[in-house]
Amino acid sequence: MKDIKIAILDDYQQASSTFGDWSVIRQDAEVTVFSEYIGDEKTLSEALKPFSIVCIMRERTLITAGLLGSLPNLKLIVSTGPRNAAIDLEAVKAHGIELANTGYVGSGAPELTWALIMAAGRGIVNENQSLRNGGWQIGVGSDLSGKTLGIVGLGNIGRKIAQIGQVFDMRVIAWSDSLTAEEAARYGVTYVSKADLFRESDFLTVHLVLSERSRGVISDKELSLMKPGAFLINTSRGPLINEEALVKVLSEGRIAGAALDVFDTEPLPAGHPFRTMDNVLATPHIGYVTNDTYKVFFDDTVAAIEAWLKKQVK
Repeated sequence: MKDIKIAILDDYQQASSTFGDWSVIRQDAEVTVFSEYIGDEKTLSEALKPFSIVCIMRERTLITAGLLGSLPNLKLIVSTGPRNAAIDLEAVKAHGIELANTGYVGSGAPELTWALIMAAGRGIVNENQSLRNGGWQIGVGSDLSGKTLGIVGLGNIGRKIAQIGQVFDMRVIAWSDSLTAEEAARYGVTYVSKADLFRESDFLTVHLVLSERSRGVISDKELSLMKPGAFLINTSRGPLINEEALVKVLSEGRIAGAALDVFDTEPLPAGHPFRTMDNVLATPHIGYVTNDTYKVFFDDTVAAIEAWLKKQVK
């Protein structure tokens, strides 16, 4: 068993050893942590060739058919979260590779969404920087009470966002291709057309699953309808919004600002405008990066590997 090699990909903070007990596994296998993202498939293939087990964080590294075809030693993939759109499932099956998924804690993304809504609306980061630099008040914040919260997608996360918006005495409206007025009303939300959602929202937050159907669902057409004082929040997936159009709208000051945790390319390139724009609050895709979530991720990852290793000695 000592020749079993395990790779842990995209462990940016090297958190796997903190949140999971790998001691038993390390007795039987060699564990290597990759803390830097490897975006080039050829480089990634060369790096992973020796490994029998690859542990991946959901939707960070693409696991393509081409990559899988270049890894003859790969026997098991363990992915954090119950689903991972970055994995070619048909290719995994075709190559006879086992796939295990971990549990998930669903509170992280909606909590971060509200952190971003409130931080953007009140200019928390800029006010903090002013204070740290010896200054004092530099802006006037936006209220939540009495304002309109628009939600693109009223699924599990969208409904939680709606509930919290109602606590803040906000008017909550929503739209998606599949949403009906009756379904929205069940959660105390008003269904509106897509155009009205963008026209009326003071804070507009996006909560859709990324698919070919939803990719680019927010374009310059929708962004041009937004109020000059409105904020756009995205903690779902970057490609839901036309990024080039959003950069243009923000650079021209056509909306008050954006709070973004997700991007077309991740990690976000060093020279990207979102890193320096004054009206953008950007975080590095930390929606599920929480203590409770990571504990589930890595405990379950270890358990899945232990179960697989035990099967190999029977």
